[in-house]
Amino acid sequence: MTVRLLIADDHEVVRHGLANLLSGTDVEIVAEAATPADAVRMAKKHKPDVALLDIRMVDGGDGLAALEKIHRELPETKVVMLSAFDNPTYVARAHALGASDYLLKGCSRDQLLDTIHAVATQPGPSAHGELHKVAGTMATRQKSDVDETSLTQRETQVLRHLALGLSNKEIAKSLSISVETVKEHVQHVLRKIGVNDRTQAAVWAVRKGIV
Repeated sequence: MTVRLLIADDHEVVRHGLANLLSGTDVEIVAEAATPADAVRMAKKHKPDVALLDIRMVDGGDGLAALEKIHRELPETKVVMLSAFDNPTYVARAHALGASDYLLKGCSRDQLLDTIHAVATQPGPSAHGELHKVAGTMATRQKSDVDETSLTQRETQVLRHLALGLSNKEIAKSLSISVETVKEHVQHVLRKIGVNDRTQAAVWAVRKGIV
């Protein structure tokens, strides 16, 4: 099965590198884009099976804006976010805006190919992307999520900082508390909202509008 792919990245060398990686495979690159606006325009024109979007493009905003528009206007096109940033907030926002998967730029050629094929042919994220870490947990929380969770004001502050990708040390410095206290708050937050790690907590925070 040939998968028709759109590549969007503001660095020409990255676009060419991805094209070289996929050369000789059954992935056909139908268009390239350097800005979020171009990505949306090219997606509408070519209607690819999969759009591979850089999450941070310098000109005209970021890939998340393009993701939102493509997901809304071209629901048949699957979107995979590609990022150098292993940031839980980016993963959370990508998930919330309808990305089919989220890959780190350090992934291998095989992982890239497997992910492109997986999102093109089956529901749910691949086994190689970041979204598989959160999709199952968040899907099971959709019903219980409607209940208000009794986070304290401090726990909410910690969750907001955590969801922005800050480390425990950075949270401690920002809130003028010890790292050990931050660790305790993080554990309480994870337990109260019923998730297993920081990325899942970030998804929960984004869905709740905390960040």
